[in-house]
Amino acid sequence: QVQFVESGGGLVQPGGSLRLSCAVSGIIFTTYTMSWYRQAPGRERELVAGISPGGSTNYADSVKGRFTISRGNARNTVYLQMNSLEPEDTATYLCNALGVSAYDGDEYNYWGQGTQVTVSS
Repeated sequence: QVQFVESGGGLVQPGGSLRLSCAVSGIIFTTYTMSWYRQAPGRERELVAGISPGGSTNYADSVKGRFTISRGNARNTVYLQMNSLEPEDTATYLCNALGVSAYDGDEYNYWGQGTQVTVSS
């Protein structure tokens, strides 16, 4: 059974910082691409940042230079350091694990329940 423990969300003032964590169990963590998505009320879910098993990263244009994704394979944890937060960053942030079977190409896609980030003065 795949389980996620997400933490680090909260209320922060504009310009502030937060660090999200997502610990995953039940998968071979080192073989999965880990990503953070976010969803605000009335808006579609969007990819914020992703990190491959090898450590390659990608970011949404709106967060480049402000957010940093990293992974701690020893702890089966992915992190999202968020700096210079803006009100537009307010959303539920969801952790995602995506794996592809080397045997048959099947995808294994798992989601955490999310952690709320609110940026407001």
